[in-house]
Amino acid sequence: MKERTFVMIKPDGVERSLIGEIIARFERAGLKVVALKMFKFDKELAEKFYPTSEEWFEKVGQKTKKSYEEFGLNVKEHLGTDDEKEIGKIVKKWLVEFVCSKPVVGMVLEGNRAVEIVRKIVGHTFPYKALPGTIRGDYSLESPELANLGKRAVKNLIHASDSKEEAEREIKTIFKEDEIFDYKNCLDRIYG
Repeated sequence: MKERTFVMIKPDGVERSLIGEIIARFERAGLKVVALKMFKFDKELAEKFYPTSEEWFEKVGQKTKKSYEEFGLNVKEHLGTDDEKEIGKIVKKWLVEFVCSKPVVGMVLEGNRAVEIVRKIVGHTFPYKALPGTIRGDYSLESPELANLGKRAVKNLIHASDSKEEAEREIKTIFKEDEIFDYKNCLDRIYG
């Protein structure tokens, strides 16, 4: 089933000159790049890009709290709270600061089961858990422990939508409809 998903090469991926390598991985898997642009987030756009629902804050807070516990760190001592929603808000602040720090590359990929395929190619959110052969597994050694101690986002090179709904929201946040290319319509115009 053909679908679209959003991918963003984060500041660390751009800075490390991995743009071409990352895009090539998606193209080799048969996904089509239907929109692509390099840009720099301002704070307003970054705040809009990352969700603000209580559910999202809680989910992110739970994941962060778990990583603190996994590494034997006291989340309340380090962040001043052990409330999962508050932790999620702190993490969102770190994410916004990170994506606003330097240019990123945003793209829309299209293909069969694009969301699922892209997530597999990208690898686990925490690079030290990502399998070899995935983008994060091959190019990043970052861990949540390092990020948490530095009170910053995990530098994991890339963002990929985790659902069709999230992809649709993120695409609309970053791209105007006329910035998204339609291969079929273009080929129809060329070849009649």
